[in-house]
Amino acid sequence: MSACKRLLYIVKHRGIWPSIWRRNVTTWSPVGAAFNAKPHRRLELFEKNGLFGVPELSSPAGFEVTTKRALKDTRELVDKVCSSPPGAVTVETFDQLSDGLCKVADLADFVKVAHPDPSFREAAEKTCIEIGTVVEKLNTNVDLCRSLKNLLDNKEVLAQLDPETRKVAELFMFDFAISGIHLDEKLRKEAVKLHVKLLDLNNEFLMGSHLPNRIAKSAIPEHIHCHFATEGSFIQIGGLHAESSNDLVREVAYRIFLYPNSDLMECLEELLKCRNKLAKLVGYESYAHRALQGTMAKTPGKYQSHQPLILNLFPYRTAIDFEMIKDMKTKLNPHNAELMPWDPPYFSGVYNIEPSLYSPYFSLGSCMEGLNSLFTQLYGVSIMSEHPSAGEVWNDDVRKLAVVHETEGLLGYIYCDFFHRANKPHQDCHFTIRGGRQCQESGQYQLPLVVLMLSLPHPTKSAPTLLTPSMMENLFHEMGHAMHSMLGRTRYQHTTGTRCATDFAEVPSILMEYFATDYRVVNQFARHYQTGQPLPQSMVARLCESKKVCGAADTQLQIFYSALDQMYHGKPQNRSTTDILKDMQQKFYGLPYTPNTAWQLRFSHLIGYGAKYYSYLMSRAVASMVWKQCFVQDPLNRDMGERYRREMLAHGGGKEPMLMVEGMSRRKRLNYTEFAPLVCAI
Repeated sequence: MSACKRLLYIVKHRGIWPSIWRRNVTTWSPVGAAFNAKPHRRLELFEKNGLFGVPELSSPAGFEVTTKRALKDTRELVDKVCSSPPGAVTVETFDQLSDGLCKVADLADFVKVAHPDPSFREAAEKTCIEIGTVVEKLNTNVDLCRSLKNLLDNKEVLAQLDPETRKVAELFMFDFAISGIHLDEKLRKEAVKLHVKLLDLNNEFLMGSHLPNRIAKSAIPEHIHCHFATEGSFIQIGGLHAESSNDLVREVAYRIFLYPNSDLMECLEELLKCRNKLAKLVGYESYAHRALQGTMAKTPGKYQSHQPLILNLFPYRTAIDFEMIKDMKTKLNPHNAELMPWDPPYFSGVYNIEPSLYSPYFSLGSCMEGLNSLFTQLYGVSIMSEHPSAGEVWNDDVRKLAVVHETEGLLGYIYCDFFHRANKPHQDCHFTIRGGRQCQESGQYQLPLVVLMLSLPHPTKSAPTLLTPSMMENLFHEMGHAMHSMLGRTRYQHTTGTRCATDFAEVPSILMEYFATDYRVVNQFARHYQTGQPLPQSMVARLCESKKVCGAADTQLQIFYSALDQMYHGKPQNRSTTDILKDMQQKFYGLPYTPNTAWQLRFSHLIGYGAKYYSYLMSRAVASMVWKQCFVQDPLNRDMGERYRREMLAHGGGKEPMLMVEGMSRRKRLNYTEFAPLVCAI
């Protein structure tokens, strides 16, 4: 090996080992070390690469190049599918068409919210709108739809297709149906215009929902200034500070962060009107009816039929939790004992534990080691730190992980954008950058790429990043999404990983929360970052028990969010979104509305989960059943892990969710209504 090649090999493959913190007992594994040390800057000896390895994206101008190429390929594939006889090639070409557009649009969708360079964000936003417009036009392309209909109407050809291919063909036809393909030409054009308008409104609301609010320093007590970011004579508040033990900090953050923005309010009102108009145009009773097609719930009526059961059981249990939280608050602050909306998230997370006592045992590196150990034991999968190429990532803090199976080899890549920075959304998210698919044109499998985005504190000179228990649980949750993408070896990218029914997509991530709070799992990785001592058994027990406390209050909050989402997307109310929120909060939560706040303007899930926020409740019920039936006896059982991958993770959206749950639970004829009591039992 030449000296040059040896240098390349070392730069690309050597592990990163921390030299700052001395360990008395053990040493970090490479994946733990990669997250418990600041990354080494790469020597840019060779030509700079582009984002995610796309050469053109070394500059913002590259988005225009990739967009033009994608649109050129799209035109050629549309011609191909419209001129080919019906068969498996029809579905394969549809998927190739979808993949070409998604690889550009999904990447741009991430960059527009996460890249620190405004010029990259602006270029990505332009690409999102351009690709989105083309997609909506394709969804009302009569010739394209006819080619798929010819396949689905040909019973002889259809019988020769495997179940996955038939399912994907039906999903593509479903996209045509909800986009208004059945309308006349004039109305189809109107539907496209509404879709394009919604792209703009969605983007405007999503970006605005994450922007911080600011207030003059003189307007709030000086002694709490240190809890917030400052900008000259102003305090910037970019979140709710729900984990702060200081009542006043939580209250100020709540009142200022949720203070109404008239422009964003107008955007939300217009967005909801536009969604309703589109739904009515394409033949649905409401946007909620349109959105729930293709989910486990099927219709709003089926979801809403569970509300009496939930409303009868939860207020009593929630009242008990609120009384417990009020008692805790009274002990800490007898002069300010009234329970307010900014209190439950804090107190339900600290009952019987002090988060700061746990954090030294939950260094980011140790938590990543714990995830690696869990995945190895359940699936035979390892996560390995890998140096990204120069220009491949958008910030020096981003880590790249290769996901490798013990016999199948490389499964895909996870980019970990974990640390807080200015103008980065304060929301934990999973982004699919590229879906997995079997490429008929090359014979190779296209490996999935995903990004996990958190907002964790940076390591310091004296300590690595230390997580609170809730931060650790969120990390496990988001990694559940990532492994769904990695372990689903679907033939088509249209159904890859998390591209499944929305009310099933959260099952793998919520199931990971159960692993994160099981002492048999926590014991494997929770150890002090300085001494290497494991988290004492008594503290593990208290942590696990604390998750069972205030469960009704936490679930009641999710019920409120879900009901509000359904109301916004149901029959038009002819009143403001704030008036609707006041009524729904009183009916479904029980704590008073705080004047001059507009929580709905921070409800960013309205974009991706519009009319489907109930999915978190539904997914939690399914995950609870899977945990109790399959993992509670032994959370590290390899046979059960393999069954879970085979029955649930492997299919993505290529199989009906209830069939996957039946396969995992070994029960037949499950139906949606069985999970309503489980919501109440969580």
